Amino acid sequence: MKISNPQFSFSVQLPRPGAVVAPNSSATDARTTQCSQQLKISNFQFSIFNQAPNSSAFGLRPPRAFTLIEVLLALAICAIVLVAINAVYATAVRLRNKTSLAVDEAAPINQTFEILRRDLKSTVGPGGFLAGDFKCGAQTMGASMGLSGEAGGSGLDFFTATGQLSDSAPWGDLQEVFYELKTPADRNQVGMDLVRCINRNLLSTGTTTPDVQYLMSHVETVQFDCYDGTQWRNTWDTSSGDTNLPTAVRVRIQISAKEGEDTRGKEPLELVVPLMSQTVRTNSITQ
Repeated sequence: MKISNPQFSFSVQLPRPGAVVAPNSSATDARTTQCSQQLKISNFQFSIFNQAPNSSAFGLRPPRAFTLIEVLLALAICAIVLVAINAVYATAVRLRNKTSLAVDEAAPINQTFEILRRDLKSTVGPGGFLAGDFKCGAQTMGASMGLSGEAGGSGLDFFTATGQLSDSAPWGDLQEVFYELKTPADRNQVGMDLVRCINRNLLSTGTTTPDVQYLMSHVETVQFDCYDGTQWRNTWDTSSGDTNLPTAVRVRIQISAKEGEDTRGKEPLELVVPLMSQTVRTNSITQ
């Protein structure tokens, strides 16, 4: 007799019907031995005692877990990767903070230089109906605005055509501007504030109240120099001696030192703007 199955097959030889088998005969022993040898399941022999098969007999290795050394090695690799990621992230954060701080510090400086450049390029020389004198380092700067003497001899007072026209204001584009340093309202602040005082009412016969525009803070010193074609001068006054506008104006701004910062050898911020020089007598324009 033969029994087949997808997983195992075995065959057993039985005695013929009607045959008498004597007990304990040699023939019976032979058939029993032959049957036990032919009993096979999935190419593996089972004993007649129906013992459980050995897993190694199926060609499979017994399941095994990670060793302690393997676990420690994996943890060490993960720790190294996390440390590297943390170092890169910390460096990126510090770089972002430094960049943001540098941009914040440079923004008011760039804006101040842009306003100075625009005002100086639109300077109107003396001799006009509404235009006044060009003064640099003079004691009478800002007299029409009641600010004479506050600059301490360091300032720039002139007339420029940069006034904004508005339907709600009766002023034209010509205005008087006065750059000077003022003591900050915060006494704990290092340095002084650079401000721009604006006088729009040029027809007034008395002292007018200016519009004060804050430009930048933490300024140690500001220096205005005028170029006459041959040399730089720290004073210029068209009301006494100088009849024309200077050829160019140089502005130097020294920023106050931060806490713990060494300013020795630190160069000031510098801006040079060429002007259109107009002669009062001939009204000829030269570059």
